[in-house]
Amino acid sequence: MARPIPTDETLLNTIYRTYLRDFSDWSEDNKTRVTKIWVPIDIDALGKKFRCDPDLIFGRLYYHMNEKYGSKTGDGQEVNFFNMRLANDRHVVNFPLLTSVLADLQDNRKRFIISTRLAALSLVVSAISIGIAVLT
Repeated sequence: MARPIPTDETLLNTIYRTYLRDFSDWSEDNKTRVTKIWVPIDIDALGKKFRCDPDLIFGRLYYHMNEKYGSKTGDGQEVNFFNMRLANDRHVVNFPLLTSVLADLQDNRKRFIISTRLAALSLVVSAISIGIAVLT
């Protein structure tokens, strides 16, 4: 049976946890890649982790997330979320943008959970109130 497709939050959280050290370790003296913000990721390893075809991970990042989370600056320059190649680096993510998107997704999930729990609590209180009203 196929494993469920990871959500954007799950995929981005995995990338964040896996590559945070790589992002943080970059410096002018320790240039392990072209720039600090563009971090190369191993799409094949992500595919193995999620037990899916790596092309599904690539497509998700390149076609879906790049369109959804990329933006333009005030002067019209594109800010990509994901690039196939940047100089010698392959499959790179804009790590600060990824972190911002992940924080928003986590915040939205927390709000959803809180509102759902409040709605459930309201339902319980209403049911108790109706029960008390019927019994008295």
